[in-house]
Amino acid sequence: MPTIQPHEHRQMAESFGVDPERYDRSRPRYPDAMVARIVAASPGPDVLDVGCGTGIEARQFQAAGAAVLGVDPDARMAGFARRTGVAVEVARFEDWDSVGREFDAVIAGQAWHWVDPVAGAAKAAAVLRPGGLLAVFWHAYQLPAAVAEAVATAMRRLVPDSPVSLDPARTGLDAYQAGFTRAAAGIREAGGFGEPEQWRFDWEQSRTLDELLELMSTTGVLTRLPPAAAAQVLDAVRAAIGPAPPCFTMSYATVAVTAARTGP
Repeated sequence: MPTIQPHEHRQMAESFGVDPERYDRSRPRYPDAMVARIVAASPGPDVLDVGCGTGIEARQFQAAGAAVLGVDPDARMAGFARRTGVAVEVARFEDWDSVGREFDAVIAGQAWHWVDPVAGAAKAAAVLRPGGLLAVFWHAYQLPAAVAEAVATAMRRLVPDSPVSLDPARTGLDAYQAGFTRAAAGIREAGGFGEPEQWRFDWEQSRTLDELLELMSTTGVLTRLPPAAAAQVLDAVRAAIGPAPPCFTMSYATVAVTAARTGP
């Protein structure tokens, strides 16, 4: 049987709006250095944010001087983003009508895996001005080993059909590398771009156990479950971790796959 690609998991892809407030509160922001580099590499201020969600990265780019338009398939997420000052149109990016508008950058934060990598890159090429930048980026994080093992044990027992890897031995970057490779391959196949690059930004964040569990509750493995089932998973993770220190240090690598628009 053919392998189902991430963008084909539509139930998961469109489940994040179950609690936009929690999503916006618990999801990490992006490194200021990455935002600044993307803005500097773009020929102008007009940014299209694909899969903008609640507007986390859109607000960061606005603060850096960009004029941002978001596109998201979930009206619940779009409604939250609008309330925070982000203009959003509701559509899947592959189906979205630009109405002739052009942009200096197309970005996607923690969302490009829900977009067909070839059709999405072709759409980005069609709406970018010459020299414009496509920048799609993800957070890859690593929990302390004992915490990662406890999380994986509970998740394997209660969510055995998860399409997301639950192997605690894999680092965050290992888990995401296939996605980086898929994004770059889609850009090459679509054409209209120079050779893709990877930009990496390393940083750390401390979270309490409650904050970690809240972050987990916003992941696609749990947002697609009924609330009672998701709560059962989180209770099992809490029990598996046992007595917790005041906070955990999570190591992050935020990686952007970028490519410049070439030609007319």
